Amino acid sequence: MVYTIPGIRFPAVPALCKYSDSSFNGDRKMPLSLFMRKESSARKIVGTKSTYDSNSVLSTSTAASGNILVPGSESDSSPTLDGEPEISGVVSEDDQVLHDVDSQTIEADEKLMDQAPLEEISIPSKSSLAEPTVRSIPPPGSGQRIYEIDPYLLAHKGHLDYRYGQYRRLREAIDQNEGGLEAFSRGYEKFGFTRSATGITYREWAPGATSAALIGDFNNWNPNADIMTRNEFGVWQIFLPNNADGSPAIPHGSRVKIRMDSPSGIKDSIPAWIKFSVQAPGEIPYNGIYYDPPEEEKYVFQHPQPKKPRALRIYESHVGMSSTEPIINTYANFRDDVLPRIKRLGYNAVQIMAIQEHSYYASFGYHVTNFFAPSSRCGTPEELKSLIDRAHELGLLVLMDIVHSHASKNVLDGLNMFDGTDNHYFHSGSRGYHWMWDSRLFNYGSWEVLRFLVSNARWWLEEYKFDGFRFDGVTSMMYTHRGLEVGFTGNYNEYFGFATDVDAVVYLMLVNDMIHGLYPEAVTIGEDVSGMPTFCIPIQDGGIGFDYRLHMAIADKWIELLKKSDEDWKMGDIVHTLVNRRWLEKCVAYAESHDQALVGDKTVAFWLMDKDMYEFMSLDKPSTPAIDRGIALHKMIRLITMGLGGEGYLNFMGNEFGHPEWIDFPRGDQHLPGGAVIPGNNFSYDKCRRRFDLGDAEYLRYHFMQEFDRAMQHLEEAFGFMTSEHQYVSRKDEGDKVIVFERGDLVFVFNFHWSNSYYDYRVGCLKPGKYKIVLDSDEPSFGGYNRLDHSAEYFTFEGNYDNRPRSFLVYAPSRTVGVYALTPDDSELVEGETKTKTKTKTKTETETEIEIETETETETETETEIETSME
Repeated sequence: MVYTIPGIRFPAVPALCKYSDSSFNGDRKMPLSLFMRKESSARKIVGTKSTYDSNSVLSTSTAASGNILVPGSESDSSPTLDGEPEISGVVSEDDQVLHDVDSQTIEADEKLMDQAPLEEISIPSKSSLAEPTVRSIPPPGSGQRIYEIDPYLLAHKGHLDYRYGQYRRLREAIDQNEGGLEAFSRGYEKFGFTRSATGITYREWAPGATSAALIGDFNNWNPNADIMTRNEFGVWQIFLPNNADGSPAIPHGSRVKIRMDSPSGIKDSIPAWIKFSVQAPGEIPYNGIYYDPPEEEKYVFQHPQPKKPRALRIYESHVGMSSTEPIINTYANFRDDVLPRIKRLGYNAVQIMAIQEHSYYASFGYHVTNFFAPSSRCGTPEELKSLIDRAHELGLLVLMDIVHSHASKNVLDGLNMFDGTDNHYFHSGSRGYHWMWDSRLFNYGSWEVLRFLVSNARWWLEEYKFDGFRFDGVTSMMYTHRGLEVGFTGNYNEYFGFATDVDAVVYLMLVNDMIHGLYPEAVTIGEDVSGMPTFCIPIQDGGIGFDYRLHMAIADKWIELLKKSDEDWKMGDIVHTLVNRRWLEKCVAYAESHDQALVGDKTVAFWLMDKDMYEFMSLDKPSTPAIDRGIALHKMIRLITMGLGGEGYLNFMGNEFGHPEWIDFPRGDQHLPGGAVIPGNNFSYDKCRRRFDLGDAEYLRYHFMQEFDRAMQHLEEAFGFMTSEHQYVSRKDEGDKVIVFERGDLVFVFNFHWSNSYYDYRVGCLKPGKYKIVLDSDEPSFGGYNRLDHSAEYFTFEGNYDNRPRSFLVYAPSRTVGVYALTPDDSELVEGETKTKTKTKTKTETETEIEIETETETETETETEIETSME
């Protein structure tokens, strides 16, 4: 596979192993450059000193108690970037408001370019001139509403008020020293490479280095050609004026690195803020790429970003392994082949993993080396932008799986030991090392780490138009024990104490505040297994500010149950796990994600059907009891998870049809320190792909599960049951193995019994009238036995049943779920209730269509099962 930068063509070679060498001093001169390079004319070597405000120095604390940055501390050496001309926008009297540039600003820019040729001048893009907008980040509120939401928090008011006070002080310090959070989050306009009309400025924070030089193809890797200067805050800088012909000193697509004399020796590093990096054939370390294509080659977004949907239905995906062939797939192929599939299945958001560059492919993208660079294995930045724009055209949100919880320990192409010191971006010693993940841990009390990470989040939203993030490993961030070997019981003392990393929690508040302030439609989801209270409460109310928490306990519960016999499944236990979430904190539910699909684990389908999946999934062969049970329960597990588990739903690609293969990334043998060897797979890509052809094949039983999953998504789109305020579980019958619940105007009837079917089974309901089947897992097109009559009408009876004011009779076949909707025909709607007009079209063998129009009036009643817990 090859991909191109305009004018450059080079192969994508997967990294074959991890490495963490502490130094590198190789000769970068090559007889034949891998990258096309335009020879630059003779020029003056210029190193200018940055005009930083010396009164804005802030101290860094590593204490777990959260003693964050305090203005004026004498012990700090962190810089701020005041004093430089701000050309990309005009800042109003409100420090938190940025107005897009206008024509007067451009005239001022041109004058400044003439007056200050050695300063960085940002050239406004055409898109910024189209329609002026105002973005604002509101100041912090009182942070006290959390005690109204959850009175149990009053017992920990001291800790929570201290936490919020630390956040307020941080915001005040940013306002005072950086011009506000809006300006602070644009660190990529100051650090790394920035180009003006007169040349290129390169800045890097590396206080541990004693000398630095910019090297690359552009100067034949000569460490004496472009010497950088250091200011008193440890920021190195150089300005490279344009060549005599007006071309940039560094050609687009050429390799660049920074050579530093550091406490650990002379080393060449990829710039920390690099926007693109690639692996050359035959090499293990990556090379930083100066990425600045000419205007005519830059991708221009054509489609507006979709509005945030009422309920998220997320298709979790990995571009590289999204091909049916054993290859690394490309952004372009994913755009053309996979995105239409996601839309057709009925999902409204795609979550993409492994976007940030990572030199070790088998890390699944979680050992990030270059935080601002998209993975070069799958193509160029412009091709990624094209993918996102196509998703927006289809009405899909694009969420990025962002990793700010840790970083690769690679020294040559990552942030580790960047300036030759152990405590540059990370905590020093054991606190800065995650022994289970074999990675480095950020110091969230460092001013420049905060700038780096919050700017990183904004970069992906601004430059690539992502619609939000799923923050990985948040539990590891929030506790000094990293959540390792800790069993969270729900006791509040586990969340608010000395084990809490307040610096990390304050960072999460900061990045959420920035995201939601500047991008109101953006979505943030946090991966937290601990159940941290206030996680999804707005910052101004005292919360951490995420929109959703991943409901990780659900997948664990299903694995626990799948290890037991059907007789041992407890209906009450299932319901409790699904509904046990905090009031006013939204959750994304899932039966399984990529975690369960990795080699060494099992998917739900594999737990259910095991080896029978390899021989008995073709319709020209008889089924087996394991296959029949597996397909039936696979459908039921997914629908009950969507129906009760949260306000959002997630599925990992391929699991919708019970993908028969696990995920095994190409890897070699791993030699452990004790001498043991973990066998690899000879760097095979055979299990690092998705067999979508199996789900599409109508002659295979995989197709049944895929079609049911599609019907689930379209049912939710039509009825919006995941976000309905009305949720009531009326039956958890351990003897019958039946669960009945209402969500909105739908009544769900699950019969988990392996053999018993129930005639004239009475189910409770809230509203009177006539109900009809809108989804039936027993349909032949879903691999069922067609035991339900879809022409049947179910009329309600007055009278209390299962604590419901009314009821109706149904047939509930074994191992099936039927979903019933209130219809307008002959219904006795009472004043003030929801009026629903439903029209159901009979389903063909491959398609379910549900058309609905809803007119909503004031609800007279909202009922939610008491089991939704505060603990």
